[in-house]
Amino acid sequence: MGEHGEHRHVVRLALALALGLPGAATAEQCRIALALGLDVSSSVDGREYALQTRGLAAALASDSVREAFLAVPGEVVALNIYEWSGRRQQQTRQEWVIIRSAADLDAVAGRLAEMGRSFEQYPTALGHAVLYGAETLAAAPPCAELKLDISGDGTNNDGIPPPLAAPDAPIVINGLVVGDEGETLARYYANFVIRGPGAFVEQASDYQDFEVAMKRKLERELRPAAVSLLGAPPAPRL
Repeated sequence: MGEHGEHRHVVRLALALALGLPGAATAEQCRIALALGLDVSSSVDGREYALQTRGLAAALASDSVREAFLAVPGEVVALNIYEWSGRRQQQTRQEWVIIRSAADLDAVAGRLAEMGRSFEQYPTALGHAVLYGAETLAAAPPCAELKLDISGDGTNNDGIPPPLAAPDAPIVINGLVVGDEGETLARYYANFVIRGPGAFVEQASDYQDFEVAMKRKLERELRPAAVSLLGAPPAPRL
């Protein structure tokens, strides 16, 4: 097999075991661990919360997002969803799940559509939302990339500022801002929230637009890198 071939085989087997797979014959690699943080602070009323939750569920069940999750044969995506508000108000709503099929996404979407709100009447602790997301990603299955997605409709007004939250964590943070007149919130997210290679801010004009904006964001976030499609370059000959 050769030294390089044996090394690749060992790596793939280790990933298979970590993901609970039966063996190397069905080994799969996790290309992205994606944690989605949803704003449930006091600025989000009951109607807006429903639009946000149902919008995410509909986005996950859409054909374009399914294609993005399943874009690379033999590679999977790990997904986690949590709600955040004040500095002590974060709640996981979907534990880490490996997305291997459209049925997996349908199951997540179904659970989202049925769940109730975790918190109300608390401030907007963006820094603590980032910190919780970083800790969540630290406990993710072994994946090539760690990505955190923070959705929100306001700036930080409680607890630590976002730039001080897990500054050394090896993660990419993207943002989805809602109801951003004059793009003030988008600039805030660009300056203080997002970080890492290729990080970006998506915008929804209001919560009625949340589903469409979430689709755009997920499609961009999950787009395979060129190396995933072409394979790693051959090792140089010595």
